[in-house]
Amino acid sequence: MFDFDALTARLDALGLADWNAQLVPRLRDRLTGKTHGDWRRWNDIVQALPAARGDAAVVRKLLMGLHPWRKGPLVLDDVTIDTEWHSDWKWDRVRDALDPLEGRNILDVGCGNGYYALRMREAGAACVIGVDPTLLFAMQFLAINVFRQETDVFVLPCRLEETPSADRVFDTTFSMGVLYHQREPLRHLEDLRCTLRAGGQLVIETIHLPGDGLESRSPNGRYARMRNVWHLPTVPQLVAWIESVGFDNIRVVDTTVTTTDEQRSTEWMTFESLREALDPDDPTRTVEGWPAPHRIVVTATN
Repeated sequence: MFDFDALTARLDALGLADWNAQLVPRLRDRLTGKTHGDWRRWNDIVQALPAARGDAAVVRKLLMGLHPWRKGPLVLDDVTIDTEWHSDWKWDRVRDALDPLEGRNILDVGCGNGYYALRMREAGAACVIGVDPTLLFAMQFLAINVFRQETDVFVLPCRLEETPSADRVFDTTFSMGVLYHQREPLRHLEDLRCTLRAGGQLVIETIHLPGDGLESRSPNGRYARMRNVWHLPTVPQLVAWIESVGFDNIRVVDTTVTTTDEQRSTEWMTFESLREALDPDDPTRTVEGWPAPHRIVVTATN
């Protein structure tokens, strides 16, 4: 179901020949079941969806087989997927701060199942390349695309660090919900900058600590029950990091405390969610005693 011909043609058009030579063979292995034991089951679901269209009950049962659904909500024919995140709320907070996306080539780092990439395409992007290491999310996008039939959005099951140099190809690069998972945040910011042409826009969303000083703290163990949360900066520290790697025109466009209305368990994501990560006696703190998730969106120009 993955259209490798369309991908390789698009990468060639973008001048990313090294991606075709070095990355695409690894993607073929991952997207043909050579690296994950659940691939065959997920692929059977995707393959069954075209014939199931028109029967909402069957479509719903098939899509449930790709649980958990985290980014959305999504409406596929007559089936509404009530995802863990109200990602539409975050998009509404971000979109007005973006340089116009019309005609832009976009890299979406940590793209999940492609929800935001599809919104970018709806806003006029010429092409969106999404990267995310979770194979299930790539399979969810293939399922979504049975209905959307989008030919210029690609969700690649890999990390940014696995991709060859993008040689300043992209007009806009998004990194949403990724920075706090990086052991070396400055290296991540430098890698993002390398993907952007001169004058291109960075859009970064991450968790920050309250406070006015230049400070970053590293949780010992888990943060809000999440593993691999390495750095939580204050807003001034985050801005200083972004400036230090060479970005200009840095703007804080949104700060929001995540609520249990925005992120929660649903029938489409039945695992524990934000509510279980917060102190039941003091929901302004996580169960580990840290401030509850404060999220920030920053834009900057290369």
